[in-house]
Amino acid sequence: MPERIAICQRKTKETEITVRLNLDGTGKAEIQTGIGFFDHMLEGFARHGLFDLEIHVQGDLQVDTHHTIEDTGIVIGKAIAEAAGDKRGIRRFGFFLLPMDETLALAAIDLSGRPFLKYQASFTTEKIGQMDTEMIREFFYAVSYSAMMNLHLKILDEGNNHHMAEALFKSFGKALRMAVSLEPGMTEVWSTKGSL
Repeated sequence: MPERIAICQRKTKETEITVRLNLDGTGKAEIQTGIGFFDHMLEGFARHGLFDLEIHVQGDLQVDTHHTIEDTGIVIGKAIAEAAGDKRGIRRFGFFLLPMDETLALAAIDLSGRPFLKYQASFTTEKIGQMDTEMIREFFYAVSYSAMMNLHLKILDEGNNHHMAEALFKSFGKALRMAVSLEPGMTEVWSTKGSL
């Protein structure tokens, strides 16, 4: 099986981003976005998805966190799509129900080639660390559209804001791990259309 590794970059007047993603890794992460809590969330995503992930970002944090977080999502999404390749032999669908103390998060993915985000999470604080909580949705929107995936994320039981955010990122990693895993006996693309 060929390596499923992608290196993607984005450079604008607002951000300069490099992402290296190995879908068949061991969960090693080297994340530097300049936003500590965002780094922590991305490390959790990589660790629980068993993805090797390197991210280096220079963003206009003197403005706010928006461009850095959204553009990082765009580049991660592109890396997922590129590393997954033609998607032959993968399960395509993935889901995970993740408890984190009092909170419960659901993530469900279809690597369909059709972008869509359904997001349901209500935070009671504007920030967690230096990360604006409204940017959590914007991050996942950017990932879903640039990766061309259906992504459903829901907080089923609310609680501590840190726990809710962490549950979303970790459940996303677990669901994506399932979706990109190889299905024994499947050598084609899992679609009646013949392509995704």
